[in-house]
Amino acid sequence: MTKGQSLLVGLAVFGLGAAGYALLQLGGFEGFSAGIAASALLMLLVLGWTATYLVRAVGGNMTYMQQRRTYRDAYDAYTSEELEKKFAALSPEDQERLLRETGQISEGGEA
Repeated sequence: MTKGQSLLVGLAVFGLGAAGYALLQLGGFEGFSAGIAASALLMLLVLGWTATYLVRAVGGNMTYMQQRRTYRDAYDAYTSEELEKKFAALSPEDQERLLRETGQISEGGEA
């Protein structure tokens, strides 16, 4: 979220409080009662919004985390394909030597 978007969200919350106050006054609440009721409703709204944010943050469902997972999966797939191509381009002797060096096969040639 950009700074401009954050300011717009703050103004929207402020506007919701004012609109709630006006609606409650039209609904029959007077003065302080309308202000207290509007404040209570606005607090519940902000607390609910904060709770959804915390649930997403703890669950790892934030936009950044999703982008990072997508990037990592694509990177891993690309890297695996490139390594397989390079391995296939090696001579059979070099492939066997490499597999032996990495511990994929034993000295006797067993997998």
